[in-house]
Amino acid sequence: MKKTQAVLADGREIVYYDTRDEGVRAAVDTRDLAPVVSGSEMRYDRLLDEWVVVASHRQTRTHLPAADACPLCPSTPERATEVPEADYEVVVFENRFPSMSGGGAEREPLAPGWADDPFPRRPSGGRCEVMCFTPEHDASFKDLTPERARLVLDAWTDRTAELSALPGVEQVYCFENRGREIGVTLPHSHGQIYAYPFVTPRTAAMIASTAAHRHRTGRNLFEDVVAAERADGARIVAENVHWTAFVPAAARWPYEVHLYPNRRVPDLLALDEDARAAFGGMYLDLLRRFDRLFDGEPAPYIAAWQQAPVRSGRVDFALHLELFSIRRAPGKLKYLAGSESGMGVFISDVPPETAAARLREVGE
Repeated sequence: MKKTQAVLADGREIVYYDTRDEGVRAAVDTRDLAPVVSGSEMRYDRLLDEWVVVASHRQTRTHLPAADACPLCPSTPERATEVPEADYEVVVFENRFPSMSGGGAEREPLAPGWADDPFPRRPSGGRCEVMCFTPEHDASFKDLTPERARLVLDAWTDRTAELSALPGVEQVYCFENRGREIGVTLPHSHGQIYAYPFVTPRTAAMIASTAAHRHRTGRNLFEDVVAAERADGARIVAENVHWTAFVPAAARWPYEVHLYPNRRVPDLLALDEDARAAFGGMYLDLLRRFDRLFDGEPAPYIAAWQQAPVRSGRVDFALHLELFSIRRAPGKLKYLAGSESGMGVFISDVPPETAAARLREVGE
């Protein structure tokens, strides 16, 4: 993998990733851009022990532009975009409308007794990046070659390493939103990377569960879950020597698959070469299965890498990817209504065993 770093007109970093060493990435961003201004802040929910990010400046971000105005396509002589080059393989740049900003800059520690403040708040810190998987405007991740999917994996890994090293960053999250139904505002195939200045609630809950399981049994909870799914077999969707994909027994979403490396590791950096080489074919197969589920309707989905935090809870954590769709049937979506949004209790429309059987049925 070749990595080329540059700077956009407003000072944001851009990084090109290429499979081969030939070629030079030297195009200059000719746009007249003002520096990015972000007023995001974190506010602490004392009842739930969680941070909420307030980012009102994102109200003005680009929303569903026409194809000929897409900011993620390569630049042309007639139109400059977020990517100065005339072509690219995979590219990552700092988000122009970041939910969190500050580059991971070191912040003053919270004062003693801060949680007793009636309204605890602080600047958000952290960093948000955009990753473009392909220069083709109408392509999806599923259309990539295994070689390109491997390059994306290597780019995710490199960004995890780079962002984890920033002061103040506690967790790195690589993800893709796909489909207008999910809330995507730029249809060009892309993902995002968030570097949080705190450990996220979902990860904290998993760490607490693994710690309790270790105390109770002396074993690793993630390893026990994967072993049980493999032994049962009813919810296995696909597997190879290095990866296992299954619908979890308590799946929250109509179609939800968790993809685990068979050798437990805490994050993307710890994957060995064999697992990296086997990832692309497995992941592309899963994405194509999702797109065969709904009579030709592309599946809106979220693909979310669960990685261990930078400093805490790493010993028992297991890297895995969670892939799920909010579509429950052709023309029908799963909405987070009263029970899910108001109480955090999911009510599933599709039995996990049925979802797994359907995903096996639509396989190549």
